[in-house]
Amino acid sequence: MKIIIVGFGQTGNLLISSLASENFDVVVIDKDRAAIETVTDKYNVNGVVGSGASRETLLKAGADTADAIVALTHIDEINLLSCMQAKALGTRFAAARILQPDFLSEAEELKKQYSIDFFMKPRRDIAEEICRNMGMPGFTKLEGFWGNKVQLLSMNVLDDSVLNGRTLIDIKKSLKLDILIISVIRGGKLYIPRGDFVIRSGDGINVAVAKKDLEESLLKLGIKRSKAKKIVIVGGSNTCIYLLDLLKKDRGGITILEQDSTRCRQLMEKYPDINVAYAGGGTLEVLEEERVSEADVMISLTDNDETNLVVSMYAWSCNIPSIITRVDRPEHLKLLHKVNIDITVSPAESSALRALRFLLSHEAEDAGKDMGKFYLLADGMAEIIEFTAGDDFKSLDKAFSDKAFRLKKDVLVTAILRDDELIIPSGSTSVKKGDHVIITSSRKNHIRSLNEILS
Repeated sequence: MKIIIVGFGQTGNLLISSLASENFDVVVIDKDRAAIETVTDKYNVNGVVGSGASRETLLKAGADTADAIVALTHIDEINLLSCMQAKALGTRFAAARILQPDFLSEAEELKKQYSIDFFMKPRRDIAEEICRNMGMPGFTKLEGFWGNKVQLLSMNVLDDSVLNGRTLIDIKKSLKLDILIISVIRGGKLYIPRGDFVIRSGDGINVAVAKKDLEESLLKLGIKRSKAKKIVIVGGSNTCIYLLDLLKKDRGGITILEQDSTRCRQLMEKYPDINVAYAGGGTLEVLEEERVSEADVMISLTDNDETNLVVSMYAWSCNIPSIITRVDRPEHLKLLHKVNIDITVSPAESSALRALRFLLSHEAEDAGKDMGKFYLLADGMAEIIEFTAGDDFKSLDKAFSDKAFRLKKDVLVTAILRDDELIIPSGSTSVKKGDHVIITSSRKNHIRSLNEILS
């Protein structure tokens, strides 16, 4: 599959590093010659210096024979024009990142006008992610999958956790939880666990749970979601706007700290029911003046990683129960995770993951395979993939406990969607024709069809 990537920023770097393990022919376009030299030295990709909106540049990159273009510059108009030009030259599929609210509200019309197949909308997406995780403690994070029917709970296992020292079978029986631990990271190594696997303190685990069972599962796992009565948001960005719109029923206890006086006035006019404070004199001083140490939730959304780090570390020192941090650089993520400030959101990572899913789904479609939705987890070492079971699935109607039903190493059936019912599988479960089968696998397995999960 031949792919053109326009823009080698943080998002482009993350996407290219993920594509490095796939068999793709990648060409990167950027105006910055030094950036092109960096990416071609670091990865097995080709580079073209120029504007992605230029027909001449796109032809140099091979847009007339490309399978897909992904436009990731920081200028929405360039991304839209790059996709339109590439499609006109013969590129089959196009995906563009859009950042501005005006374009976001017109997304469906823009798809038709510019012949774009997919949009990455990072600011809106991370606003939804923040909303889902408000009140959660730092060692946990929630993600929604498949229309939010399946919730993915990522957590670090602490010394006093009810999971510590127990096998997966024991956890399910003794706690009477309809959950499935689908991946474990221990010492930097990935495990796709089976029933006799013992969970240990320090493990990073991903747990699949039906949305209807989420609150009960959190309670039994000893995870307390704090009430978000007083919320402090640092940075009145567009992401903040999306978040406020999602919280329209619960704005009473919100304070926004913003360093730009013009933006402060805009926020005051748009949201008269919210306390907006000017933070031009220094963020830490304003945090103390606004008594943010009494907050239930602290959300740092500035465009500066270093500022967000300082705000979150201050919130951590004040024992604020729920801290959510916007971070883009991987080294900053690691720093926060060392002190269990794990609820981080990254626009760059969000766009890169969604672009990767777009590309892999079209790759599978071209190969005539039955792959649907695709996600990465466990620091990119594992995949969650949806397949539709057809007549050709070799273990159709066989119970998972049947010796004839044998999965490859590091493969797990995570959930089954049958009609509108979500099934967290057990030994008596079987795959029926038409089921949407969600599997977890090590990326090393490169699973791209349902039969490939079998040993």
